[in-house]
Amino acid sequence: MPENLITYQLTIRLKEDARIAIGRFGTCFFPAGDYVYTGSARRNLEARIARHCSKDKKLRWHIDYLLAAPETSIIHIARFTQAECTINRQQAGRILIKGLGASDCHAGCGSHLKYLGRTGNHD
Repeated sequence: MPENLITYQLTIRLKEDARIAIGRFGTCFFPAGDYVYTGSARRNLEARIARHCSKDKKLRWHIDYLLAAPETSIIHIARFTQAECTINRQQAGRILIKGLGASDCHAGCGSHLKYLGRTGNHD
């Protein structure tokens, strides 16, 4: 894999509607469907991705709370050389919770988690 990969996107499937407590956001409603989360890691990108794939972890980032829910699974992972906000702005989808996953964003993305809708099979 190229050394200059710094950004990743996780496509996340939520099998059923869920209410999840997420730090300062409180309890948030997530409709069933597919989501895409854009993140970055300047070092150890694969370790960060592996951490996200684990259900057994300390909840540190906003996205951890969603990924720890039993109703979620990661169905696709993509890696990029472009900056996190560049990739995030190119990604279609709806922002459901402003600021979620974007606490360190200075580009005004609104959120780094986007709802794609009820695409695919949610069984």
